[in-house]
Amino acid sequence: MPPEFNLPTNPPLSLTLLLFNLAVGVLLSIVLRWHFMRFGSTLSNREEFAQVFPFVLLTTVLIISVVKSSLALSLGLVGALSIVRFRTPIKEPEELAYLFIAIAVGLGLGANQTIPTVVASLGILAVTAVLKWTRREVKSKNLYLSIDWHGKDDSNPEHCLQRVNEVISKHAINSDLRRFDTREESVEATYFLDITDTDALSALTDELRHAFPTAGITFLDQNQLPSV
Repeated sequence: MPPEFNLPTNPPLSLTLLLFNLAVGVLLSIVLRWHFMRFGSTLSNREEFAQVFPFVLLTTVLIISVVKSSLALSLGLVGALSIVRFRTPIKEPEELAYLFIAIAVGLGLGANQTIPTVVASLGILAVTAVLKWTRREVKSKNLYLSIDWHGKDDSNPEHCLQRVNEVISKHAINSDLRRFDTREESVEATYFLDITDTDALSALTDELRHAFPTAGITFLDQNQLPSV
């Protein structure tokens, strides 16, 4: 008689344990969502992007919990994932990092490593928060300044740009010209600025309006400062 091969079998999936891991996953996803909205520095809509974390985390918990109980399902998952394509681009590396944390937490909970996962994830978020908070204190407030004006203010675009640089240097810690467009009757410039506080922001706005009365001035603050 041919020899029989006994494949290792895992115990059946426990519904109680799955529900417990999902409940823990919900709590950790809420913490992760709050952390991203509070300490995230991306220019995209952080609130809308943060809504994805619970789905990613809990779906990962479910997949790992089901797959680990069956060798056939694990092999089928490899084939299924080979045809999945994600078309949504990741604009910022920080977004990819938070998605990776969500997946890692889901993997840990799905593997029933609840306590190590909770301790490690909270520790990672705490360290990240401290680093981001320290960086914010050192670099102060980061924002984008967009200014556009017509040839009525000055016929020489380079002269206008020089005047803008002089005004910005009085109120900003650092400035970086990111975009400069010239047309027949208009000039547009975009700067990335570091300022100390909102008082410096107001002073910068007043002096720019005084120097360029007809110019349009827009501030885009990635740290949720009010736009002026």
